[in-house]
Amino acid sequence: MPEPLDEAAPETDPILEDPRLLPFLPMLYVAWADGDLEAAEMQWISDSVSRDAGFDEASRSILVAWLDPEAPPSAERLHRLLAAIRRIGKDLPRPERLSLAQLGLALSRAVGREPDAGTAGALAELEASLGLAAVGVGGSLLPAAADRPPLASAPSEPTYSEEERAALTRLLDGEYHELRQRVRRLLALPELAYLREPGRAAYREQVYAWCRRLADEGWGSLAMPAAYGGGGDAGAFIAVFETLAHHDLSLLVKFGVQFGLFAGAIQQLGTEPHHLRYLRAAGRLDLPGCFAMTETGHGSNVQALETTATYDPASGEFVLQTPHRAARKDYIGNAALHGQLAVVFAQLVLGGETRGVHAFVVPIRDAGGHPLPGLSIEDCGPKVGLDGVDNGRLSFQAVRVPRENLLNRFADVDADGNYSSPIASPNRRFFTMVGTLVGGRISVALAAVSATKSALTIATRYGLRRRQFGREGGEEKILLDHLTHQRRLLPPLAATYGLHFALRRLAERYAANPGDGERREVETAAAGLKAVATWHAARTIQVCREACGGQGYLAENRFGALRADTDVFTTFEGDNTVLLQLVAKALLADFRQELGDLNLVGIVRMVARRAGQAWADRNPLVSYRKGSAHLRDPSFQGAVLRSRQEHLVTSLAQRLKARIGRGMNPFDALGECQDHALEAAHAYVDRLVFEGFEAALQGSLDPALRQRLVLLQDLFALERLDRHRSWYLEHGFFETAKAAAIRSEVNRLCGELRPHARILVDAFAIPAELLAAPIAIDRP
Repeated sequence: MPEPLDEAAPETDPILEDPRLLPFLPMLYVAWADGDLEAAEMQWISDSVSRDAGFDEASRSILVAWLDPEAPPSAERLHRLLAAIRRIGKDLPRPERLSLAQLGLALSRAVGREPDAGTAGALAELEASLGLAAVGVGGSLLPAAADRPPLASAPSEPTYSEEERAALTRLLDGEYHELRQRVRRLLALPELAYLREPGRAAYREQVYAWCRRLADEGWGSLAMPAAYGGGGDAGAFIAVFETLAHHDLSLLVKFGVQFGLFAGAIQQLGTEPHHLRYLRAAGRLDLPGCFAMTETGHGSNVQALETTATYDPASGEFVLQTPHRAARKDYIGNAALHGQLAVVFAQLVLGGETRGVHAFVVPIRDAGGHPLPGLSIEDCGPKVGLDGVDNGRLSFQAVRVPRENLLNRFADVDADGNYSSPIASPNRRFFTMVGTLVGGRISVALAAVSATKSALTIATRYGLRRRQFGREGGEEKILLDHLTHQRRLLPPLAATYGLHFALRRLAERYAANPGDGERREVETAAAGLKAVATWHAARTIQVCREACGGQGYLAENRFGALRADTDVFTTFEGDNTVLLQLVAKALLADFRQELGDLNLVGIVRMVARRAGQAWADRNPLVSYRKGSAHLRDPSFQGAVLRSRQEHLVTSLAQRLKARIGRGMNPFDALGECQDHALEAAHAYVDRLVFEGFEAALQGSLDPALRQRLVLLQDLFALERLDRHRSWYLEHGFFETAKAAAIRSEVNRLCGELRPHARILVDAFAIPAELLAAPIAIDRP
């Protein structure tokens, strides 16, 4: 005799007491659980039951009662139905796909009743009529093999050795690995722990104290010559600055203003008397200072600054004047509270004639911290972020400084007011002066990448811990196992690695103090990478916040601070859009130099010939080849990225020449082509990032490390091609099938990188004390 179906249930239901109806239970449950049955569906079941000679009138009436759309089963009855299915089927095997008909027949056999052919046929016909035959949802009704893990389980164990992680960290750290380790250890000390919701006044003082601690370590003077207490190593200074960006970004900015901008301007624009007088004290933070370039009305357009410094031959002094409110020095770090001295950029006026922007050392406070006569100092007040930095506004009313306070490396004024400069061209002199400060742009870009690394580490670790969604009855999937989550985090992770390598390469070139020709290339690369890296930080931090859901919105998990504090990176050290226009102009200058002294007709012909050659060069790239080996070939990836840059620059030159040929002013012509210019600049930076990967892959690398870097390079390159697929399709580089193959390859690469995600973020070596995000910290 078959065992009773539901003897353990506290309540019984007639349908659970009749073994002949058991095969229909899964079908009934799914039909009602997914929505009300339609009349036609009810009729199918009724007809099937009537054709089964094994049913008596009692069984038939029980089943028909369950099929009445006007009297749906209660939630409790459905629950008992599912409980019975799971109790009877608890020991059944669970194949990958199990139809409802197969499950019903298996349940019948589990209680010792072999279903007849009529019942099996009725079930198959019924399943087909309901559209459920191909779905294979039967297995979801069976009990899970084990209890589900909690929604937020312990993090996955790393699938790498400590030696592998350390090797990747050393590669990322480069030659300054030991110095970076020292910085990380110091920042992790309890006395440098983050302040939670500090008042603004206390926050500023704490940041100042932290900055002094760094100065005591000698890190503020690393780039200064040894004769003035420094280390003479610009690369080491940049390495410290980059690593500081894993800590409170107010400290980073305070450090950068004091030692990079203020002291750096004196070092780069001044001469030995200025170095002797100021550098040692500035490097120790005994002389807090400001970098006063930006004005309320003129930020990016430095050449048009309106503050004046008029030379008075009678007294041998420069007289600084703020002509109107829009000419105030604005957003000046260290000005509102701590600064005692400022490097002020102003229009030099000699005998009524303006000689362009020059830099002057100007005292702004006395020993008691009070503004000096003629100085007006205002606090910028609360900001979106970086409230630990005392940004202020400076105005000058007939403020006098000695003639010797002109930073005179590139221009000088003698006692009689005679002007001299080793650089004859005013424009070249200005850009040479500003070019000496390019290290600031490199440093800001690297800091943005460091902040991005912090966000990605937090979000990736959380994505390896948090579970969400899964097969019914089974465990929920780890977030990072979902393709959508991989697409959110892994392409930005690849781009972050690429930006890291490109910027590290650029920092090395800058620190080597290149000659004039290479210096211009460094300046162009710094402008482009700064713009792209800071925009990348802003986007990626937001993506990481969203990837962590509500946990990412908690202040304790730091996305709010990272997002607010890096937001200004997109506009300081140069507005990003303006910087990319400078990049485009530099690319056009290279183009013009290549064309030489051809006349307008010759230039147009050369442009057309070059465009035609570019088309010929890319014909092999337009092939229908779309296999993985082809798409992952770095020669293919690099050629396509370079071709896009060359095509955009060439077509930009064509557009400009057409407008100038019609008599349009060059400034207006470029203004009409700004969107095209920005695309050309972006393409140039994509090429730089790709070449950063190529440089990192040179030399001897452990095979596992190389594999990870190659996957990152492939993902970066193909994601960029996918991002711009409409452009490539429009210009004939790809056929539609190839564009689709690239998109599929990006998904495939995300899956291949998924097992490496943990080591890729752990290799950033950010101490838990600096991450300080509970969702990212491994706990026992």
